[in-house]
Amino acid sequence: MAKKPIRLESAAPPSDQESKKKKEYKTVALNRKAKFEYFLEEFFEAGLSLVGSEVKSLRAGNASIQDAFARPEGDELWLHGMHINPWDTGSHFQPEAKRKRRLLLHVAEIRRLIGKVNERGYSLIPTRVYFKGRWAKVEIALAKGKKLFDKRQSIREKEAQREVDRAFRGKEY
Repeated sequence: MAKKPIRLESAAPPSDQESKKKKEYKTVALNRKAKFEYFLEEFFEAGLSLVGSEVKSLRAGNASIQDAFARPEGDELWLHGMHINPWDTGSHFQPEAKRKRRLLLHVAEIRRLIGKVNERGYSLIPTRVYFKGRWAKVEIALAKGKKLFDKRQSIREKEAQREVDRAFRGKEY
């Protein structure tokens, strides 16, 4: 009887499932103005319902959420004012650049957000658009608008922080 040779296994590359667990985030668009204009209280991750070549255009970074906002319509949330440039090499069907897009959330989250938005002063503002793996996502914030004096206070705080940073930059500790 011949004995079977013993195989020593080398370190194998990670399997497909292990590599799929690590989600990669690629930020497409940021709304930097939102922190200045609103008090951002809670953040939610919502999926985006896109059609046709919008995904390719979004992957290329051709999007803007500066003037965008979310609004409830019936039992759904819709994102208004998000601009996605048409894909250059797309087909004859090109969706409108500023059409409204459906946000995909759990029903309980949608009901909770609709209740909050119906309260006075709350609105839903997108702060970031990104890809999580292969899915397009939007980070929306439950926000309350700032008054003019609040904005001035924010500017004063930023300037004070800048001065402190400048003072420490030249010194070594």
